[in-house]
Amino acid sequence: MRLVRLIANLGYGNRKDVAWMFREGRITDPDGEVLYADDKVEHAQIRIDGEPLDPPTGLVLMMNKPLGVTCSRKDLGRVVYDLLPPRYRARSPALSTVGRLDRDTSGLLLFTDDGALLHRIISPRADIGKVYEATLARDLSGDEQALFASGTLMLESETTPLLPASLEVLSSRQARLRITEGRYHQVRRMFAATGNHVEALHRSAVGGLELGELAAGTWRPLDASEIAQIFESTEPVRT
Repeated sequence: MRLVRLIANLGYGNRKDVAWMFREGRITDPDGEVLYADDKVEHAQIRIDGEPLDPPTGLVLMMNKPLGVTCSRKDLGRVVYDLLPPRYRARSPALSTVGRLDRDTSGLLLFTDDGALLHRIISPRADIGKVYEATLARDLSGDEQALFASGTLMLESETTPLLPASLEVLSSRQARLRITEGRYHQVRRMFAATGNHVEALHRSAVGGLELGELAAGTWRPLDASEIAQIFESTEPVRT
């Protein structure tokens, strides 16, 4: 019954549901030959209703998170899992977001069902930079680059200063910021500390992995080389 357990763990149904799928001939090989629950076959050779089986455990997805959705499994509004196939909620191990983006922030969001990889990415020891593009309510004053890079900026209600961050000025009201921490609403609070307000915020990169041309609200799995890019050292944005 190895195949029944495998397919059930990928969220296609409980074991009883999957057993019925075998009986109905819905599970086949690439040539359309019906498979049986006790067959020994490679993951890549399994089809359900003619479609390839979802990736096995160790899955990493990249999504271009749109505005207005929450990085949560349960919320009164839309959540990021609504943008994935329904069965992805039922995978075991569970598919989780790697960190979070708030409802009003768009851009690169990672998911994985590999707990060790998730903790490796979010660990402060990993020193993985995140790059954000911010649109501001008021013109930059010109002091932000030095302040953010100083390692002395203290956010309201906190007792530990922020690690140095690098800022690239794109226009009078647009900036690209690279941070290596993930404190609550950090980018917004950094600009608030300068008397400004972030009107729009978009994450474009995590480590050496860039979002690229992925359309808002869409997602795709990452291959091994792309996962490795997350851990590649990246140069700070130009100041």
